[in-house]
Amino acid sequence: MYTTSWCGFCVAAKRHLDDLGVPYEEVQVDGEPGFRQWLYETTGGWTVPQIVIDGTPVGGYTELRRLARERLEELVQADRPAAASA
Repeated sequence: MYTTSWCGFCVAAKRHLDDLGVPYEEVQVDGEPGFRQWLYETTGGWTVPQIVIDGTPVGGYTELRRLARERLEELVQADRPAAASA
């Protein structure tokens, strides 16, 4: 997840993922000159946060919430190793 230190939506996105127990890597980009152009070229979005799952740009906080309602649990389960059978 690409974030800035001053972004309220970044805080909300991290809190949402924490609440779901979904691990993530945070990359703060506000110290990088021209970070918005780089974000756009990398993710297709200008704003933060920009969330990428398995190399696929998801979008920002609003898209994360929509994805959570629709498919986040499905994606997370697919990414976790299968439980060992007893």
